Amino acid sequence: MVRLHRKDLGLLALRVGTGGVLFAHGAQKLFGWFGGSGIKGTAQAMEAMGFRPGRPSAVAAGLGEAGGGLLLALGAATPAAGAAAAGAMAGAVAVHRPAGFFATQGGYEYPAYLGLVAAALGLSGAGRYSVDHLTRNRLDSPAMVALAFAASAAAAVAVVGRRERTLAAKAETAAQTQTEDTGEV
Repeated sequence: MVRLHRKDLGLLALRVGTGGVLFAHGAQKLFGWFGGSGIKGTAQAMEAMGFRPGRPSAVAAGLGEAGGGLLLALGAATPAAGAAAAGAMAGAVAVHRPAGFFATQGGYEYPAYLGLVAAALGLSGAGRYSVDHLTRNRLDSPAMVALAFAASAAAAVAVVGRRERTLAAKAETAAQTQTEDTGEV
Protein backbone atom coordinates (compact mmCIF):
# COMPACT_ATOMS: atom_id res chain seq x y z
CA MET A 1 0.00 0.00 0.00
CA VAL A 2 1.28 3.44 -0.91
CA ARG A 3 1.53 5.81 2.02
CA LEU A 4 0.82 9.43 1.18
CA HIS A 5 2.58 12.05 3.24
CA ARG A 6 0.51 15.14 4.02
CA LYS A 7 3.42 17.58 4.06
CA ASP A 8 4.64 16.33 0.70
CA LEU A 9 1.13 16.49 -0.77
CA GLY A 10 0.86 20.06 0.49
CA LEU A 11 4.18 20.97 -1.13
CA LEU A 12 3.05 19.30 -4.36
CA ALA A 13 -0.19 21.30 -4.42
CA LEU A 14 1.62 24.54 -3.63
CA ARG A 15 4.31 23.86 -6.26
CA VAL A 16 1.85 22.95 -9.02
CA GLY A 17 -0.49 25.86 -8.26
CA THR A 18 2.18 28.52 -7.91
CA GLY A 19 4.35 27.09 -10.66
CA GLY A 20 1.39 26.91 -13.03
CA VAL A 21 0.45 30.55 -12.45
CA LEU A 22 4.05 31.68 -12.91
CA PHE A 23 4.45 29.57 -16.05
CA ALA A 24 1.29 31.06 -17.57
CA HIS A 25 2.47 34.63 -16.93
CA GLY A 26 5.90 33.88 -18.38
CA ALA A 27 4.36 32.18 -21.43
CA GLN A 28 2.30 35.32 -22.04
CA LYS A 29 5.52 37.35 -22.13
CA LEU A 30 7.61 34.95 -24.18
CA PHE A 31 5.15 33.35 -26.59
CA GLY A 32 1.97 35.42 -26.50
CA TRP A 33 0.06 32.46 -25.06
CA PHE A 34 -3.02 32.92 -22.87
CA GLY A 35 -3.78 36.33 -24.37
CA GLY A 36 -0.28 37.72 -23.79
CA SER A 37 1.57 40.15 -25.99
CA GLY A 38 4.57 37.92 -26.77
CA ILE A 39 8.19 38.95 -26.67
CA LYS A 40 7.81 41.98 -28.96
CA GLY A 41 4.90 43.49 -27.04
CA THR A 42 6.48 42.64 -23.70
CA ALA A 43 9.75 44.27 -24.77
CA GLN A 44 7.88 47.47 -25.64
CA ALA A 45 6.06 47.38 -22.31
CA MET A 46 9.31 46.77 -20.44
CA GLU A 47 10.88 49.80 -22.14
CA ALA A 48 7.87 51.93 -21.19
CA MET A 49 8.22 50.77 -17.57
CA GLY A 50 11.88 51.82 -17.49
CA PHE A 51 13.53 48.42 -18.01
CA ARG A 52 16.15 49.09 -20.66
CA PRO A 53 16.91 47.53 -23.01
CA GLY A 54 13.41 46.13 -23.29
CA ARG A 55 13.97 42.87 -25.15
CA PRO A 56 16.58 41.35 -22.80
CA SER A 57 14.46 42.49 -19.86
CA ALA A 58 11.39 40.82 -21.38
CA VAL A 59 13.31 37.60 -22.00
CA ALA A 60 14.71 37.58 -18.45
CA ALA A 61 11.30 38.24 -16.89
CA GLY A 62 9.62 35.65 -19.10
CA LEU A 63 12.24 33.00 -18.40
CA GLY A 64 12.18 33.71 -14.67
CA GLU A 65 8.43 33.25 -14.64
CA ALA A 66 7.94 30.48 -17.23
CA GLY A 67 11.14 28.56 -16.52
CA GLY A 68 10.99 29.06 -12.78
CA GLY A 69 7.29 28.20 -12.74
CA LEU A 70 7.67 25.02 -14.78
CA LEU A 71 10.60 23.83 -12.67
CA LEU A 72 8.69 24.63 -9.46
CA ALA A 73 5.67 22.67 -10.68
CA LEU A 74 7.89 19.69 -11.45
CA GLY A 75 9.93 20.09 -8.29
CA ALA A 76 13.12 20.14 -10.36
CA ALA A 77 16.13 22.23 -9.28
CA THR A 78 13.71 23.75 -6.79
CA PRO A 79 16.15 26.22 -5.16
CA ALA A 80 17.11 27.68 -8.55
CA ALA A 81 13.48 27.67 -9.70
CA GLY A 82 12.24 29.41 -6.57
CA ALA A 83 15.04 31.95 -6.68
CA ALA A 84 14.48 32.72 -10.38
CA ALA A 85 10.75 33.19 -9.90
CA ALA A 86 11.27 35.30 -6.78
CA GLY A 87 13.76 37.49 -8.66
CA ALA A 88 11.30 38.01 -11.51
CA MET A 89 8.61 38.93 -9.00
CA ALA A 90 10.96 41.47 -7.38
CA GLY A 91 10.94 43.33 -10.71
CA ALA A 92 7.14 43.17 -10.83
CA VAL A 93 6.93 44.47 -7.26
CA ALA A 94 9.09 47.45 -8.25
CA VAL A 95 6.70 48.28 -11.10
CA HIS A 96 3.59 48.06 -8.92
CA ARG A 97 5.06 49.66 -5.76
CA PRO A 98 3.96 53.25 -6.55
CA ALA A 99 0.31 52.11 -6.54
CA GLY A 100 0.55 50.84 -2.97
CA PHE A 101 0.01 47.37 -1.58
CA PHE A 102 -3.41 46.17 -2.68
CA ALA A 103 -3.84 44.56 -6.09
CA THR A 104 -7.30 46.09 -6.48
CA GLN A 105 -5.58 49.46 -6.83
CA GLY A 106 -2.80 48.11 -9.08
CA GLY A 107 -0.47 47.50 -6.14
CA TYR A 108 2.27 44.96 -5.54
CA GLU A 109 0.30 42.51 -3.38
CA TYR A 110 0.02 39.74 -6.00
CA PRO A 111 3.61 39.67 -7.33
CA ALA A 112 4.92 39.96 -3.76
CA TYR A 113 2.83 36.96 -2.75
CA LEU A 114 3.96 34.88 -5.74
CA GLY A 115 7.58 35.81 -5.06
CA LEU A 116 7.28 34.93 -1.38
CA VAL A 117 5.72 31.53 -2.13
CA ALA A 118 8.34 30.80 -4.80
CA ALA A 119 11.14 31.74 -2.40
CA ALA A 120 9.61 29.63 0.38
CA LEU A 121 9.42 26.62 -1.93
CA GLY A 122 13.00 27.16 -3.02
CA LEU A 123 14.12 27.26 0.60
CA SER A 124 11.97 24.38 1.88
CA GLY A 125 12.58 21.98 -0.98
CA ALA A 126 10.10 20.24 -3.23
CA GLY A 127 9.20 17.24 -1.07
CA ARG A 128 9.12 13.59 -2.00
CA TYR A 129 6.67 13.94 -4.93
CA SER A 130 9.17 15.72 -7.16
CA VAL A 131 11.93 15.37 -9.71
CA ASP A 132 14.38 16.54 -7.04
CA HIS A 133 13.43 13.57 -4.85
CA LEU A 134 13.79 11.16 -7.78
CA THR A 135 17.30 12.51 -8.46
CA ARG A 136 18.22 12.29 -4.76
CA ASN A 137 18.20 16.06 -4.42
CA ARG A 138 21.35 16.52 -6.50
CA LEU A 139 20.21 20.04 -7.42
CA ASP A 140 18.78 20.79 -3.99
CA SER A 141 21.89 20.99 -1.84
CA PRO A 142 22.53 23.73 0.74
CA ALA A 143 25.19 25.14 -1.60
CA MET A 144 22.67 25.32 -4.46
CA VAL A 145 20.18 27.13 -2.23
CA ALA A 146 22.76 29.72 -1.20
CA LEU A 147 24.11 30.17 -4.73
CA ALA A 148 20.68 30.41 -6.36
CA PHE A 149 19.32 32.98 -3.93
CA ALA A 150 22.53 35.04 -3.91
CA ALA A 151 22.58 35.18 -7.72
CA SER A 152 18.88 36.00 -7.95
CA ALA A 153 19.09 38.70 -5.29
CA ALA A 154 22.12 40.29 -6.96
CA ALA A 155 20.41 40.26 -10.36
CA ALA A 156 17.16 41.69 -8.95
CA VAL A 157 19.00 44.48 -7.13
CA ALA A 158 20.97 45.34 -10.28
CA VAL A 159 17.94 45.31 -12.61
CA VAL A 160 15.59 47.17 -10.28
CA GLY A 161 18.33 49.66 -9.38
CA ARG A 162 19.02 50.35 -13.04
CA ARG A 163 15.30 50.87 -13.64
CA GLU A 164 15.08 53.31 -10.73
CA ARG A 165 18.03 55.31 -12.09
CA THR A 166 16.47 55.33 -15.58
CA LEU A 167 13.16 56.61 -14.21
CA ALA A 168 14.90 59.24 -12.06
CA ALA A 169 16.89 60.51 -15.05
CA LYS A 170 13.72 60.61 -17.16
CA ALA A 171 11.89 62.60 -14.47
CA GLU A 172 14.81 65.02 -14.14
CA THR A 173 14.90 65.59 -17.90
CA ALA A 174 11.14 66.19 -17.95
CA ALA A 175 11.43 68.68 -15.08
CA GLN A 176 14.24 70.55 -16.85
CA THR A 177 12.24 70.67 -20.08
CA GLN A 178 9.21 72.02 -18.23
CA THR A 179 11.35 74.67 -16.51
CA GLU A 180 12.83 75.74 -19.84
CA ASP A 181 9.38 75.87 -21.46
CA THR A 182 7.92 78.06 -18.71
CA GLY A 183 11.02 80.21 -18.32
CA GLU A 184 11.25 79.48 -14.58
CA VAL A 185 14.55 79.08 -12.79
